[in-house]
Amino acid sequence: MRFAIKTRPEHTTWARIREVWIAADEFDVFESVWNWDHFYPLTGDPAGSNLEAWSMLAALAEATSRIRIGCQVSGMIYRHPALMANIVATVDVISEGRLELGLGAGWNQQECDALGIDLPPLRERFDRFDEGVQAIIGLLSQPVTTFDGKYVRLTDAFCEPKPVQRPHPPITIGGKGPKRTLGAVARWAQQWNAISSDAAEWLSLKEILIERCGEVGRDPAEITCSVNVRIDPDAELAVVVDQITPYAEAGADLVVLNLPLNAEPTILAPLAELVTPLT
Repeated sequence: MRFAIKTRPEHTTWARIREVWIAADEFDVFESVWNWDHFYPLTGDPAGSNLEAWSMLAALAEATSRIRIGCQVSGMIYRHPALMANIVATVDVISEGRLELGLGAGWNQQECDALGIDLPPLRERFDRFDEGVQAIIGLLSQPVTTFDGKYVRLTDAFCEPKPVQRPHPPITIGGKGPKRTLGAVARWAQQWNAISSDAAEWLSLKEILIERCGEVGRDPAEITCSVNVRIDPDAELAVVVDQITPYAEAGADLVVLNLPLNAEPTILAPLAELVTPLT
């Protein structure tokens, strides 16, 4: 089993986030570190601070040297796919090939209503997502891209410079939808991530993913299956092992440990000591 961490960029400071990511870079057991893509906090006062995902990633790419970095996950509704591809390529260049590309359809009604961002009905949202993923892959991997979709249209489009990772940074698709989301994972992703209520739910979704892979002729072993585990700030840190064990038994490849809000860098050494024997 492999391990990553995730920090919540809400109700916190840039200095704190930066300290944690730089500290995580020193522990080999953590292969990657993630943020999220929202403009409002998800807990507490919605008028509180929330750092923007991709600005953070560009800066943190410079602040770190080993650990892989990513956003879990970027809402397709927030940025045109061509803009997204250019951001991705730039951050991968800055990080010297350490970027994980997290993508999702988007869901936050409150943010969209407040900021004037269109949140289409679910079916259209996933249609747009499917077209957006294909357009991004084309722009990142091909010299020139033309794409004639219903929602995304590219004509002799360029994205330069290309990312360091070829043909493109590994794609993580997050979500639990058994048809559209897991179907998209089977077609395009190198990692699937889910936040599940328990290991039994996660395993049932993984079994559906295997079915979707069979439908498109994809080897499921090509896809890293990951799960988020939230660390309770009020519980003993050792409880994390009990939280992880059922997912290990269910066949999770990667556990993303969601750090408590405003966690200090000092949490990482004992956390690394706890999970290292599980690798």
